[in-house]
Amino acid sequence: MFTAAAESFLKQAREIREEELQRFASRVAAVLQGPELGPEAADCLQRLHLTVAATKYPRKLDGEFVELLQTVLCSSKCPEQIQVLCAAILREMSPCNDLILSCDEIQDTKLLSLVSSVLLAQGNKKAEVSAVGQRIVKVLERRLPEGQSARYLLPVLSNVISLSPESLTEEQTNVVSKKMADWLRYASIHQGVAQPSGGFFSNPRTRQPGPVTEVDGAIATDFFTVLSVGQYYTQDQWLNVQAFSMLRNWLLCYGSKTPNSEDKSGMDRSVTSMVSTTSTSSRLLPPKERLREKAFEYCQRLIEQSNRRPLKKDDGDLQKACLIEAVTIMDIICKQDSSYVYRAVSFLKILHGRICGDATYARALLPIAQFFLNHTMCCVLPGKMAAVDSDAIYKHLFTDIPAQLFHNPSLAFEFVQFCKDNSQLFTETSSIFRQSFPNLFKFLAWNSPPLISEFVDLLPFLLDAGTAIEIFHLLLDLPCLTAALDVQLRSGALPTSERAAIDPAVKPATCLEAFRHPLYKSMFQYLLRTKSAPEDAPERLIPLRQLLGSLASSSRVVQCAETVPVLLELFFRVVAEFADGPLINQLVVLLLHRSDQLYEIPAFKDDVYRVLSSQLVMLCKLHPALVVELSTEILEFSGTVSNIQNKEAIFTHMVWAVGEYMSVSYDKRCTVEQISRFFETLEAVLFEITQLRPLASTPSYAPRAISVLMATLTKLAARSQDLIPRVSMFLSKMRTFVQSPAVTSVYCEEDLEEILIRATELMNLLKMPSVAQFVFTPPVDVASTRFQREVNDSLPFALRIVTRLLEPTPGFMPG
Repeated sequence: MFTAAAESFLKQAREIREEELQRFASRVAAVLQGPELGPEAADCLQRLHLTVAATKYPRKLDGEFVELLQTVLCSSKCPEQIQVLCAAILREMSPCNDLILSCDEIQDTKLLSLVSSVLLAQGNKKAEVSAVGQRIVKVLERRLPEGQSARYLLPVLSNVISLSPESLTEEQTNVVSKKMADWLRYASIHQGVAQPSGGFFSNPRTRQPGPVTEVDGAIATDFFTVLSVGQYYTQDQWLNVQAFSMLRNWLLCYGSKTPNSEDKSGMDRSVTSMVSTTSTSSRLLPPKERLREKAFEYCQRLIEQSNRRPLKKDDGDLQKACLIEAVTIMDIICKQDSSYVYRAVSFLKILHGRICGDATYARALLPIAQFFLNHTMCCVLPGKMAAVDSDAIYKHLFTDIPAQLFHNPSLAFEFVQFCKDNSQLFTETSSIFRQSFPNLFKFLAWNSPPLISEFVDLLPFLLDAGTAIEIFHLLLDLPCLTAALDVQLRSGALPTSERAAIDPAVKPATCLEAFRHPLYKSMFQYLLRTKSAPEDAPERLIPLRQLLGSLASSSRVVQCAETVPVLLELFFRVVAEFADGPLINQLVVLLLHRSDQLYEIPAFKDDVYRVLSSQLVMLCKLHPALVVELSTEILEFSGTVSNIQNKEAIFTHMVWAVGEYMSVSYDKRCTVEQISRFFETLEAVLFEITQLRPLASTPSYAPRAISVLMATLTKLAARSQDLIPRVSMFLSKMRTFVQSPAVTSVYCEEDLEEILIRATELMNLLKMPSVAQFVFTPPVDVASTRFQREVNDSLPFALRIVTRLLEPTPGFMPG
């Protein structure tokens, strides 16, 4: 956030109108054309830069003024501060049509850096990017005059390869690779000299610079790296730091081997394995291979330096950042030349053993795991132990890090991104990934909004026939998991003095007490488990869901609950691709049972019911035989009247599925006895919800549920025609129901009219049993044809046609 003064300046800059800006630019032009460019010119340019940079939309400046800025920028007599400000304004004006700058003839490295930054800011214009790259390399390959330094050019070169890697030829990349190898390996190990201030007390005698030190204060005995410490730095030390900062991108763009690189100079891999022993043999290597060798040595040195205890906290943070970068670069080098793999494996195994117990190094474990994942096959070649060690690395990563650091948002994102990027590799090479899904979901539970898109990509790789059921439970319990993680964090933060002794005989009064209470301890342990436990019954969580209800209004819990419907829909789409009959049956049974075992957030329950009901239809379409195979469970669910009130959407879709698929057309095991059982159960439910009661006690049920119950009873009767008289009699009584004062007081007129119309249509259809049987129970060879699908799609229209044929007077129904 900006300070109040800075906010005030920005507001003023944004409010300047175009005419005011042009007048101010004219004043600045007059100052720039004066005899001296001093503090006044610097102040004017600073204000102008703030004005053009403060808004999101581009500001317009006069073409002559833009030309003047370019002239001042390239003037050899212009102070450096003025040049920097002119370049900054020109960059803000980009893309600029009045640009006449060129870097072709510039010799001064500082000026070349400024001009190049303006040219590269014009957008990704290949010709200009290429021209800048060519000029930078040309300057780098010659010996620079006294007072000039290449350190101003490397940031520009890094920008060039990011914008257009192909702008450099192989010969040019070899030149830079050779330079980078020297900058990385042969920087001075003595500190730089302070520039004399020129004051009265300045010492005319130059002191001999001291050696650089390590982060722990010890004098450095090996070559200089970015982790070497000094009060002042030499030019080649700055180049060392800059070369390392662009090393990863350089290797990715230009580090791969040329087709004949293994055969050059008649060298084989034995030479490559020994080059680290002598500088002479290293210089015999081609530039790219030599850069890889020096880069590998540099990374090894950084990893060794990361083991030192820093004197300053900032140096400790730098150690960790450099460690991550070093391991990542070693991984790239090993991808490009597998002869480095065995050397890296032993080195990284030691590093992992050193840092795996320190949570502050958790981010560094990701590139280590990435290395072993990328080089699993190579690691196995020298000895089988390497493969075992890689599994141990994955196990530690997926077990300890999510459980301990799920609340670290940056680590959570990096961890999940790592899983997402490597999900295919993990599913092919290690079972630990899928087994650890309960741990991975802790990241989502705690960081729901930022990570939902990553988990949408990740979830399909976690699902298979062995994990589907457990993941289904976990998705439904995700808000409960968020609440449990909150309790876990708060419990761990309590001072020992505040942790009162727990009496097992006394019921805990708060969630914090319950976390350590023997009655709830096993429930928390199951919900917070680190790996898959399919044998454990999730029904044990029912008391815990009730206990954690006090946290249901927490913003973090609510945000997590909002992600569940999205993931549930994805879950069923993925499962539909591999699920067989038994798995679908399991899911349907769980869907019916778990629908009344959800965390108490009303909006969450409504959203979940909506998803589960639509997915229930999908599962039934995939495996219609489940209506017969699960007849006991479905009868129990559909025969419970309270389900219409509490889970209307699921109830309605389940009853629809019974009417649609309880047929010999879908399963030859379907019998008349089963049809009769379902008919009697659903008839009793419809009777219960439509029977006339005293006015004050008439409950209201969803009109949709009543309509679907009537339609399902009609379908079942069409398949067992002995039932037709019963359902016809029932339907004929619906006029009395809808006209009852007790009913009209709780239902709206439109709903009652729809119920009556549907009852009329169904009863009229049953007057033609053969037609009803064909419509509702097609022959086996017709059931799946396009004709029958069209009949079903147009069924409401067909019902109305039949009604018009049989009822001369619309709306007539016998009493």
